[in-house]
Amino acid sequence: MSLDVVILAAGRGTRMYSSLPKVLHRIAGKPLLGHVIDTARQLAPRQLTVVYGFGGEAVLQEFAGQNDLAWALQAEQLGTGHALAQALPHVQGDTTLMLYGDVPLTRLTTLKALLAAVDGGKLGILTDVLDDATGYGRIVRNAEGRVTHIVEQKDATPEEAAIREMNTGILALPTAKLAGWLAELKNDNAQGEYYATDLIALAVRDGIEIATVHPQDHWEAEGVNNKLQLATLERIHQHNQAVALMKAGITLRDLSRFDLRGILTHGMDVSIDVNCVFEGEVTLGNNVQIGANCVLKNVMIADNAIIHPFCHLEDASVGAGSLIGPYARLRPGAELADGVHIGNFVEVKKASVGSGSKVNHLSYIGDATIGSGSNIGAGTITCNYDGVNKFRTVIGNDVFVGSNNCLVAPVTLGDGATTGAGSVISKDAPAGQLTVARAKQVTLANWQRPVKQDK
Repeated sequence: MSLDVVILAAGRGTRMYSSLPKVLHRIAGKPLLGHVIDTARQLAPRQLTVVYGFGGEAVLQEFAGQNDLAWALQAEQLGTGHALAQALPHVQGDTTLMLYGDVPLTRLTTLKALLAAVDGGKLGILTDVLDDATGYGRIVRNAEGRVTHIVEQKDATPEEAAIREMNTGILALPTAKLAGWLAELKNDNAQGEYYATDLIALAVRDGIEIATVHPQDHWEAEGVNNKLQLATLERIHQHNQAVALMKAGITLRDLSRFDLRGILTHGMDVSIDVNCVFEGEVTLGNNVQIGANCVLKNVMIADNAIIHPFCHLEDASVGAGSLIGPYARLRPGAELADGVHIGNFVEVKKASVGSGSKVNHLSYIGDATIGSGSNIGAGTITCNYDGVNKFRTVIGNDVFVGSNNCLVAPVTLGDGATTGAGSVISKDAPAGQLTVARAKQVTLANWQRPVKQDK
């Protein structure tokens, strides 16, 4: 069976109260539409088409460069049937699967079950049974239990409104019949729209068997219409990710206080404390410990490293056995070798730090290269920026930099060099020697502290 997938993503989403198209609001850092596209891709469709409309330029820009996508414009939002009709030039396979860009969490296994159910030219509906189906289209069956049609909430009789089986909107349709059926759709309903759900009655009329499949969980078919629903699905998705990671061996101190907005690859015996956020691609080696309230984005952490609480790491790498934080920040380009210590209130940017080196307190290391076994004293600043250009500081192996040093780049501290506390080092410091650059201390014996004058 060859498959085409059509994703309806043209709606404005007025209840979001946002200028952003609804399908571009995010769950786990990814647009709602992106979740649906990623799931659809796993079905290996012949063609994947997105029907777009409101905020079209923003939607196209968000997915620019994804050349496997075809796009169909729905200039006027005249209903789901009308939207599906805009994609007709792109569907040529045996079956057309209709999905929604604001229904992000449908499982791949559920869609595969629906497609399996329509083998042989049937029409498939993903339905669900709810305690309260208010607001949804109802599945109407005859005395033999066969589906006869779908009725929308606003068009339902009291008896039909009492039906608990609802239409999720996800359909698997025989493509050969689709163009003819869409041409027959009428908009003589309470909404004045062309409903894709009316295709079911046409299929029954033409003797096409209707198959129904239920999702494993109700949230698989839940859409996003407002910020509350967005937040609800965010927590469901994060819970699912947390459960999967725990089953794979990660220790999460509280799976309800965990956020993954990308891909997390991990080794064995990894421990993550509460309120941590992982973005982009994060790799954690064996025995890595992440303290509470940390943010890691596009980071590689090697075996046995410890990230203490309240650290922020982005586009950085941390070597094996290193200790980071608490309250440390690794900015893009920070590359730490094995056994490095980066302590509290230390910021490292576009700098490499060699094995066993330590920057333990209240320092800024930017545009720098630090060798192995060096110790950078508290309050050290690499002065890398002259207001126009940035320059590099080079610190060799086994260097001891005294506290409260300013290293004015470009400058080099040779292997084994030592600098005195409070120095402003603006010239190269020779290897193996002590360099001190500070004003001579003077005491003024007859000086008196000013006294506040009476007015």
